[in-house]
Amino acid sequence: MTDNSIAVRAGGAPENVPPIRAVPGPGFVVGCTVSTWLHAGDTLAVPVAYVLIGHAPPRRANETTESVETGLLGMVDAMRLRPAAERVPIVGARLILRGPFVALDYGHPAYTMRLPSTGDDWRAHVNAGGHVCLTVGLDPIPPGAGPDAVSAYLARVCATGRAYMGATTIRNR
Repeated sequence: MTDNSIAVRAGGAPENVPPIRAVPGPGFVVGCTVSTWLHAGDTLAVPVAYVLIGHAPPRRANETTESVETGLLGMVDAMRLRPAAERVPIVGARLILRGPFVALDYGHPAYTMRLPSTGDDWRAHVNAGGHVCLTVGLDPIPPGAGPDAVSAYLARVCATGRAYMGATTIRNR
């Protein structure tokens, strides 16, 4: 396995400076599992849209559990996400909407990630300036997981410190 992390130290920084991980390209991103939904809550709650990004268990010859986690953490670093147990940071306008299509700027200089079909209510919420909670989970999640499996997955990765979050919005250009 090739380690894509680079230890960067600025002028005498301590040895425990965390590595900066490379942002994965489209070959990695195509293997990601993505779920989107709009949580309307009760009548007093503000609706929040969600994007959950995970990865299926390693299945290609060159993939390992460690390489998949490194790729996901490269996305986490590039989007400036924070552990789910911390306050959710605003990570900038990262969503691009064009008709029924939605793309996420995940930090790669040349590529974006196209999200699966989001539904009209999700897109209307984002088009109106609503926030989206972007979550990257480090544990494997199989493609096609239903709402109950996604809910259990989120509870597990948040409880074990293996989820990273940020709030994003639509990019106006």
